[in-house]
Amino acid sequence: MSMVYVALISYTPDPERTIAAAARVSTSPARASQLMQKLSPQAVDRLLSRLISSGHLSPFEHASFTFAIEGISRVTSHQLVRHRMASYTQQSQRYVPLKEFSYITPATISAKREMEAKYHQGVRAAHHLYLEMLDAGIPAEDARYVLPQAGETGLVMTMNGRELIHVCSLRLCLRAQWEIVELFEKVKAEVEKVAPHLGAELKPKCYRLGYCDEAESCGIFPIAVEMGERR
Repeated sequence: MSMVYVALISYTPDPERTIAAAARVSTSPARASQLMQKLSPQAVDRLLSRLISSGHLSPFEHASFTFAIEGISRVTSHQLVRHRMASYTQQSQRYVPLKEFSYITPATISAKREMEAKYHQGVRAAHHLYLEMLDAGIPAEDARYVLPQAGETGLVMTMNGRELIHVCSLRLCLRAQWEIVELFEKVKAEVEKVAPHLGAELKPKCYRLGYCDEAESCGIFPIAVEMGERR
């Protein structure tokens, strides 16, 4: 089971108006500060829709969002940091001795009682050896080598609006791994609270493409080859 926790702890004030004002600067003699004051909510919404439909996403980089993330496995954090247009600060196993070891158990393992028992036994044995190493004077930075990737971790993540659109287009795909899908579903929910138009655009890429560009579809949209056959 995963108990992913996500909280939006900081963000660009009035993020959607900031995006709209930044976009309008390129075609207006007015200053950005003036545009921030003059743009009506309706004008902001219309402009964001045009930016999205035209694929002109660079203005979305002017809105930044910082999240506190807890309760994910190191399996998922390793996937997460592959998205390099972002900033991460993660709890260090080098400096934080893990006297207690919380970890994630996938549902597919829990569904098989015999395997689940062996799984828990293996994880606990690894943690017990880790504690023995610490007691023997081995530094935490070396003892941690024995810890499994199932271990829970926490981090702070900052992404701009454009990168959020990109990452969610990949990680909200139903064929992505279950834990990272859950993570970005909660990221999306947090963004929707302060930037509903942007939040609505955090979705799998197939919704924009109108087809699945993977080798195999989850079923929401057909793959590109099937689209061609239908035509």
